[in-house]
Amino acid sequence: MLARLGLVDWGVVARAIHVLAVVVWIGSVWLVTMVLLPGMRRKRPAEWVQEFDAIEHRFAPQARIAVLLVLLSGLYMLYHYDLWDRFTQGEYWWMDLMVGVWALFAALLFIIEPFVFRHVVHKGAARAPKATLALMLWLHRVMLMLSLLAVFAAVAGSHGLF
Repeated sequence: MLARLGLVDWGVVARAIHVLAVVVWIGSVWLVTMVLLPGMRRKRPAEWVQEFDAIEHRFAPQARIAVLLVLLSGLYMLYHYDLWDRFTQGEYWWMDLMVGVWALFAALLFIIEPFVFRHVVHKGAARAPKATLALMLWLHRVMLMLSLLAVFAAVAGSHGLF
């Protein structure tokens, strides 16, 4: 109705984009961590490396877009609702957690994965395939748990639990 009157609350639009992008991002991390990587344990090293590369090639651009949308929508909400001072208030610690998890993922997706991780996986898979896959799975589990903690804390914190 507001859209018909030309009165769109862009803060609400930004929040909807933010939540949607987080769902895509964290849902993808869940799929990779809980389904794809464990399933690769039964494959020969050459097979799982090739499959991982193929999945990563399709997954990484989607994850990068989602992470960028989270950044842009989050910054817009901070500006639109003038929430910058919350980063100086202890009761909003969950906002710091959200930013920290986002920064860690952004570093992984935009710096570490394309320039370091891919080469490490290939070298490690050639020398110690089981250990390399186990390390990848462990790292993904840590990232997933941090992500889920951030989502829980953000929803609970924004609704007054903390």
